[in-house]
Amino acid sequence: MNQTLVSTRAQIVALLPRLRRFARTLTRHREDADDLVQLALERALSRLAQWRPDERLDGWLFGIVRNAWIDEVRVRQRWNRVLAPGEEAADVGDATAEGIVDRLSIETALAGLPEEQRSAVALVLIEGLSYKEAAHVLEIPIGTLTSRLARAREALQSVLSVTDP
Repeated sequence: MNQTLVSTRAQIVALLPRLRRFARTLTRHREDADDLVQLALERALSRLAQWRPDERLDGWLFGIVRNAWIDEVRVRQRWNRVLAPGEEAADVGDATAEGIVDRLSIETALAGLPEEQRSAVALVLIEGLSYKEAAHVLEIPIGTLTSRLARAREALQSVLSVTDP
């Protein structure tokens, strides 16, 4: 195995927490996020020759995660037409610590955003991609990304300021 391939794989491993966080933002469920990251990594590793070194690796991988999620949503929609969805188990936990409550409030507020706004927030505000990079990953113009972020910030501020005592 050549040194470049080893280095690229090491970079992918280093990106795992960010990929998982982005996947969690998309899926809203930890287990689904783990499955999504695994699927995306399988795709990425099998198509590693398609990655251009002049392109940022994180942006390329975020795009693969996003496209894998779109595929998964389509499959689920077809599947739900055939079978009735099962009940989801409720998460049970001790929300006594203020930090946990704050985190849950933010997660709830993010979950309430439309998917296109949630994806924009995840890539720019959480993952730190530039507007240009995030627009490339989402395959939208920068102006559209800017609008989505502005609407998302407004919605988040509105929801979070209402819940803040």
